[in-house]
Amino acid sequence: MVIQGCARRLGDNINTDYIIASRYKTRMADLASLTPHLFEDADPGLAARIRPGDLLVAGRNFGGGSSRETAARLILQAGLRAVLALSFSRIFFRNAINVGLPAIECDTTGMAEDDVLVVDLAAGRIENRTRGRILPFAPLPAVVREILQDGGLAAHFQRHGGFRIT
Repeated sequence: MVIQGCARRLGDNINTDYIIASRYKTRMADLASLTPHLFEDADPGLAARIRPGDLLVAGRNFGGGSSRETAARLILQAGLRAVLALSFSRIFFRNAINVGLPAIECDTTGMAEDDVLVVDLAAGRIENRTRGRILPFAPLPAVVREILQDGGLAAHFQRHGGFRIT
């Protein structure tokens, strides 16, 4: 699976309340109405800059806080195809894979807003076409890539009649 997109940049410690503020919790069932509020407390203009196919690039400790799966779902709803970060909270990483959102732990320090990135999940390789750099990362296990390819864990179960390890 290869993903190409334009980088949308955030910093360190982006928790789930920065992804979508808890003041919107009564609207969590309507993700489309929440996308304009994505990251508004961390970067008020970010939601307006996101275009379908973009990649979110962040620093350390992305996704900490509550265990709401809504945060990962909302990132997908906004059109972001993957999240690249120096590190993730364990619960966010798990939720991201469960909903079909690639979460790539890698060195993001040399990536900037609007960089064009090509992420090869199987090879464990990111090409920053804007800066002419290649960045390796630990490839996701085959079973995780298969879950992502199927669109998340529920879709994987539905497609295969249960959990399948190739």
